[in-house]
Amino acid sequence: MNRHESCLVLNAGSSSLKFSVLRRVEAHDDLQQVLSGQIAGIGTEAVFEARDANRRVIARQRWNAEDSQRREALLAFLLDWLPQALPEDRIVAAGHRVVHGGRTFSRPVRVTPEVLAELEALVPLAPLHQPHNLAPMRALAASHPELPQVACFDTAFHAELPWVASTYALPREPAYEGVQRYGFHGLSYEYVSQRLAALRPELANQRIVICHLGNGSSLAAVHAGRGVDTTMGFTALDGLPMGTRCGSLDPGVLLYLMREKGMGADSLEDLLYRRSGLLGVSGLSSDMRVLQESAEPAARRAVELFCFRVAKEVAAMAGSMGGIDALVFTAGIGENSPAVRADVCSRLGWLGLAIDDDANGRRALEISADESVLPVFVLPTNEETMIAMHTLSRLAGDGRGAALATRQEAGSCSTAPTPAIC
Repeated sequence: MNRHESCLVLNAGSSSLKFSVLRRVEAHDDLQQVLSGQIAGIGTEAVFEARDANRRVIARQRWNAEDSQRREALLAFLLDWLPQALPEDRIVAAGHRVVHGGRTFSRPVRVTPEVLAELEALVPLAPLHQPHNLAPMRALAASHPELPQVACFDTAFHAELPWVASTYALPREPAYEGVQRYGFHGLSYEYVSQRLAALRPELANQRIVICHLGNGSSLAAVHAGRGVDTTMGFTALDGLPMGTRCGSLDPGVLLYLMREKGMGADSLEDLLYRRSGLLGVSGLSSDMRVLQESAEPAARRAVELFCFRVAKEVAAMAGSMGGIDALVFTAGIGENSPAVRADVCSRLGWLGLAIDDDANGRRALEISADESVLPVFVLPTNEETMIAMHTLSRLAGDGRGAALATRQEAGSCSTAPTPAIC
């Protein structure tokens, strides 16, 4: 039986392991997502759920609190389950989302012991994300040493930011040690900017502001497919207010909390990452859907603050490029909240921007009104596809990974045979 070559994509977080399997469709030279899911609640009570290509649930599993602590065992369960779920597929590589590539990694890289050591050294730059991103790499290297692995970085898209966009006004010593603006959500920005160029070729070389709005939110200024500026900085805490993260904050606030309230690093980290943002302002929830359905004044204020800040940062991103030719909404809130899109766009009416209420309500590709000076788009992001394309391209060594997203459904790829786990 001929078996499909497929790529396993892993996105590991502090309490979850998201996974996807993307199959190479040789007839069309495309990638097709055939499976997706996650193991959630790791560390407490883990729950495994998998869905097929039509988003139907095909498997569920639960673990008790003790077994939920065993991350390597949970990954082993997934690897053992995959051949049963996809008997016609042969996984030839694993691609990993890695939050931080630092200054060293500006493109996807094959995982080796040396690379793992370098990525480990970057943990202080992303202590809440990096250790979890690396854990599955080590586990796979131990259990399936023959399986090629590729690390794909959220910072890579922003690696060539102009120095004025990446530099803090600090003394030189911290800069030498890596204190600079890195930016994140790069895999999303890469995918969306390429999809837009494929769908609207006339915009390929233009100035685009992309709004990646979700539980974690940021904006990017993209000119001719290259990053020019972004709202996140040294960490994924900067920029917009998010689900539980505060976004940009006067550093003097931190000094005040340390001196006057006696707060230490751990308390500040908990405050800024887990108790602020939409949750902190509303006192109700970090979920935009819950806030929009609530009649509580604090919930409305949280939504209003979020939209105000998004519109403000759109203007800032346009300023970084000397203008704007199109606006794009993506990610969970950006794709699914017509009210947020309408509010943000109404605040940008001074740019000559206007949206079509009907198109916005049904989430059309283009939601701008006929009279709008700028086109406005809603484009679903697909970081998993981007990771799979980079992974297969990196292994093949043909350098075509970045061009793969120009396909309507996914992207084309060419890959040499490699060892398989299933």
